[in-house]
Amino acid sequence: MRKTSLALIAIVLLVAVIYYKLGRRSFTSSRSSHALATGSHAVAPEFSLQDLDGKPLDLQSYRGKVVLLDFWATWCAPCRTEIPHFVKLQSQYSDQGLQIIGISMDDGAKPVRQFYQEFKMNYPVAVGNEQVAEAYGGVLGLPVTFLIGRDGRIAAKFTGAVEIATLEQAIQAELAQ
Repeated sequence: MRKTSLALIAIVLLVAVIYYKLGRRSFTSSRSSHALATGSHAVAPEFSLQDLDGKPLDLQSYRGKVVLLDFWATWCAPCRTEIPHFVKLQSQYSDQGLQIIGISMDDGAKPVRQFYQEFKMNYPVAVGNEQVAEAYGGVLGLPVTFLIGRDGRIAAKFTGAVEIATLEQAIQAELAQ
């Protein structure tokens, strides 16, 4: 009986260590990662959602602009940290052709509307769904941000919180093209 208990405890500990290391590696690499170029520069999947006011929000309408597509949620701490910076970036670069679009992965619009007002968001936001998340490779953690060039191709993908200076540099490079 004692050997069985010890074996069970060892298995549980092993699983816990593996889970912790995988989760930690994913979290730390995403926090400190730079833009991950998609390599193939695939065309960004089209989507059609309704923004918080019920108006159509279609990626296609922003062709010709540099789009920062941010998958986020109101309960996500790194998202809450990034969004004030996104508001500033939208103000600073909109005249040069930047358009930020937020896709909230919250379960409903009510907390998103409150968050939108509280953070004085100055770019369109829609509540996303599983189809949009899957089209972008499955959004398994938040935030996930895509930088889409004027040609509609994905220029970079950022997983987790990204250094704003790194993001701004990538935006400037895309705006210059």
